[in-house]
Amino acid sequence: MKLTVLVDNNTIIDRYFYAEPGVSYLIECDEGKYLFDTGYSDIFLRNAAKMGIKLLALDGVVISHGHNDHTWGLGELVKLYSEAAYEGYGCTKPAIIAHPDAFLDRNVDGLDVGSMLSSDQLKKSFSLKLGKEPIWITNKLVFLGEIERNNSFEIESPIGRVMRDGVWEDDFIIDDSALAYMSDNGLVIITGCSHAGICNIIEHAKKVCNEERVYDVIGGFHLLNPSPKKLGNTVDYFQKCQPHAIYACHCTDLRSKISLAQVANVEETGVGLVLEYK
Repeated sequence: MKLTVLVDNNTIIDRYFYAEPGVSYLIECDEGKYLFDTGYSDIFLRNAAKMGIKLLALDGVVISHGHNDHTWGLGELVKLYSEAAYEGYGCTKPAIIAHPDAFLDRNVDGLDVGSMLSSDQLKKSFSLKLGKEPIWITNKLVFLGEIERNNSFEIESPIGRVMRDGVWEDDFIIDDSALAYMSDNGLVIITGCSHAGICNIIEHAKKVCNEERVYDVIGGFHLLNPSPKKLGNTVDYFQKCQPHAIYACHCTDLRSKISLAQVANVEETGVGLVLEYK
């Protein structure tokens, strides 16, 4: 499996790409090519072009959760595929894999922070595979579905409101999910924002995959100004977990990275990073 970072808040030093607050990774394996999140704008397409990567043959698009910095690039992907079809270029009709709540309306302090496109709109361009249960994309790559939230130190307050069945409710972002890849050396955990809790996600992945070994963890850890209790317990968890490497990025602040680096191997992460696993 090959993972290429197309969108992150940072770029790798001396790599001349664009950055924005968001996430988009390209995952390539023998069974297909998959996009994990689409960032906030068209930057994932612009960076892919600069890398010589063509995105017209995707087999699937996995959405970690419905926030704008992970979904607003979907409209740009629709345009890419629509224009290619109009011009007669060969392109696939990828499946969108996500939690059923990922495309609900969301609002924080009067601002729209959810997906610009609803499920019904997306059906016009993609096939949809929405589920709360894990979805095996290949025999080694799995969308984890709705994450069990068992750690008390990772319990979060709601972030804005979500429209569910015609009623605005507090938004605990229950659609937040992640990917797990079963490498020869253990699990590779791939996250968007980890609103469900990075430790909860890892434990859920272990259960789904029936695998205790954790090799690498890459993505947002939702550690932006975390409480001392949350950060301390997260550091303790990684000290016990001892993955080969941590690629904490996106919504992980400097203080959290420094704290994690005291107990684990924290690596540089940004647009242009390429990771490969067997």
